[in-house]
Amino acid sequence: MTVVVATLHAGEPFAECLSSLESQTFRDFETIVVDNSGKHLVAEGGFAKVIANDANVGFGAAINQAFRASNSRYLATLNDDAVAHPGWLQALVAVMESYYEIGMCASRILLAGEGRLDSAGMLLCPDGSSKQRGHGESPERYSRLEETLLPSGCAAIYRRDMLDEIGLFDESFFLYCEDTDLGLRARWAAWECRYVPDAMVDHRYSHSAGKASALKAYHVERNRLFLCVKNFPASALLRVPFYEFARYAWHALYAWRGRGAAARFREDGNSSKHLFAYVLRAHFDVLRNWRSLRKRARTAKRRLTPEQFRRMMRRFAIGPRQVAAL
Repeated sequence: MTVVVATLHAGEPFAECLSSLESQTFRDFETIVVDNSGKHLVAEGGFAKVIANDANVGFGAAINQAFRASNSRYLATLNDDAVAHPGWLQALVAVMESYYEIGMCASRILLAGEGRLDSAGMLLCPDGSSKQRGHGESPERYSRLEETLLPSGCAAIYRRDMLDEIGLFDESFFLYCEDTDLGLRARWAAWECRYVPDAMVDHRYSHSAGKASALKAYHVERNRLFLCVKNFPASALLRVPFYEFARYAWHALYAWRGRGAAARFREDGNSSKHLFAYVLRAHFDVLRNWRSLRKRARTAKRRLTPEQFRRMMRRFAIGPRQVAAL
């Protein structure tokens, strides 16, 4: 069992994260820290192995480095701004051991200090936007072990056999949505996912890149288009622009009312003109990479039919209005 923590800042939240791993009731695991700061902020020694990069290689690339440095049956990911409860790993491993076809599990991720839920797995909008299931709701509403679409990479566990089959995180995403892309590729290959409510983590939401930063706005918009081109059946891909337009309309309405991500983006000192520029840039990047993205889609391991995949998308769907409101 390997737990990987990628970090950019190695500050106080990171220290609390590592401390929580030392307190796990499940003890048969190694910890690999990937220092993406480019400044060698994480000292060698202690109970964690350290991989130090000379620059920020991105979240997915960092996790992939740890996977290649490990021989464990399971790979768990934990954000550097998350604190795992003592039974986190034990609960995840127990579910993974219960049924081989489970390739990944989602944790019950709580918003630190707020008494509300951050994530109970992920949901997918027909325009490719992925959002946390149950975000902002009472954690008690999500207390049952059940199937979910895919886990948030903030606190997840993956089976090595599954990653060997479908491939690792797509490093071209760099930041955001790479966990959704990997999860959808896994679902195409008929691997299952479980939400494990006993695997609890406290998370300082978007501590590293900001809740509505320019960096986040661009990468989320570009990468949700990347994953559409790579993972959506042709009929679903044709519908993306219509749901995309609906989401933009709801964003505009909520921004006017001072609500949602678009309003927070403006509150952080960004103009609507900047947001429009990021959207255009994201679409241009998709057109520029279209051929390579579709080539990867054609070579992906797939056991589900397009109709089976569409039905699964509908089961775990979130609407454009809900996405804009979060």
